[in-house]
Amino acid sequence: MRDQPASANVGGAANKNFLGLPDRCKILRSFTYGTAAWTRATRTIVSLEDGTEKSCFLKCASEDMGRQMIEGEFASISEIAKYNSSFTPIPYAKGQLLDASIPTYFFLMELLDIDTGAHPPEVFCKHLEQLHRTSKSPTGKFGFQMVTCHGPHPQNTSWEDSWSVFFGRLLRQFFDREINTNRPSADGVYEAEFDKLISEAVPQILEPLQLEGRMLKPSLVHGNLWDENCRKALRTGQPKVFDAAVFYGHNEYDFGMWRATPAVRFGRPHIRQYLKHVPPSEPKEQWDDRNRLYGIKFNIAHSIGWPDSCERQREM
Repeated sequence: MRDQPASANVGGAANKNFLGLPDRCKILRSFTYGTAAWTRATRTIVSLEDGTEKSCFLKCASEDMGRQMIEGEFASISEIAKYNSSFTPIPYAKGQLLDASIPTYFFLMELLDIDTGAHPPEVFCKHLEQLHRTSKSPTGKFGFQMVTCHGPHPQNTSWEDSWSVFFGRLLRQFFDREINTNRPSADGVYEAEFDKLISEAVPQILEPLQLEGRMLKPSLVHGNLWDENCRKALRTGQPKVFDAAVFYGHNEYDFGMWRATPAVRFGRPHIRQYLKHVPPSEPKEQWDDRNRLYGIKFNIAHSIGWPDSCERQREM
């Protein structure tokens, strides 16, 4: 299933095209499902051709921002599934509702019975390591073939040979958005320190990854990897990730979120387990500096989404 037209009235047999299912399939009922900061989610029950019922997860968002979010997430989950299909729910379809009062877009995927408990480091890191190791950039560069969104915020994923340049550009994009959202600082110190970070710290820390004959593999990163975006399937016990904001980048980027947000239940035990399979990139003595740098991007993103945390995030 891929792009399909759909009706905004979710709940009757006339809406079968909502799922792109055969003619004798129909939607039976739908229910509000969970909470989401930027989208609307429902559990949708579908009757299949043989009379059996299937539960699906349906996410909707509106306007151009919603379109970018839906298309970016569908592409993200589909890309992860290419390399590790057991690490993510099955993505079924994306499209636009036909009779919505405002442009509204949907993403349909497998509905899972999930456990909200902590993720055992051994199992989770095995899946994450497989994704990072087996994924291959189609261009050999850092980036992605389309815009993906960190929450509601589009990311500039244009292809780039240099990881230092790519990350600096991404960091600048989110910094500019944070200033626009929360206004410039009163004394200008925040802006001056950030300019120094971009011009000095980013190249000093990241350029060595690709100097002196070192090769840095662009790996597919989840891009928004914290425990709210990862659950354990009750039936299999396997971790499942979603709400991804992928691009091909440095595999260590995915750990920046774990440092930036103390509430995240991923942490040093998971990092230690991951590093048993994948050693730090060279120069390995800069691993902690890189982790701290990647965490800044996630701090800034948090400040954009939750302006009340602005001052605390800027101090970090």
